[in-house]
Amino acid sequence: MALSARQARRALVVIILVTSFWWVQRGVRSVDRRQPVGPAAAPATPAPSRPQTAPAPNAGNAALIDAVHQQRSHVELFAIGRVARLLPDDNEGSRHQKFLLRIAPDLTVLLVYNLDLARRVPVAMGDSVTARGEYIWNEKGGLLHWTHKDPAGKHQPGWVDLKGTRYQ
Repeated sequence: MALSARQARRALVVIILVTSFWWVQRGVRSVDRRQPVGPAAAPATPAPSRPQTAPAPNAGNAALIDAVHQQRSHVELFAIGRVARLLPDDNEGSRHQKFLLRIAPDLTVLLVYNLDLARRVPVAMGDSVTARGEYIWNEKGGLLHWTHKDPAGKHQPGWVDLKGTRYQ
């Protein structure tokens, strides 16, 4: 029995959501394994709380993956992933730092960060990054921009979190 195009799209979305959830959970578990265990390993000072604007860990990239599959643009959302590739800065007009963020095994998103409005994010290949900004769809996976404050106040403030530091 052949699947209709609509059924095939739904199946693909489910597969991507499950894979993304697995990928995010795998990353969380690998970090947890490196943590010391037991009362002697408890930190002397409490860890900073998770920013209230960040998504719950199990929410992951569901909204982003949904926007990709629906080819939606101008959507404010979060992206959680690892730096897959560092790209040269775009120096035409406003200067922008650019890098690819791997969201799922088969999906990367171009993250664009305005260097004229905010300090450079010191990312390296493989770094885990959480970002908030405006998603724009394209055939390559799309891009996330306005990942910094908007001095004109026309966009919701975006940011990039790297190793416990927020860049905006």
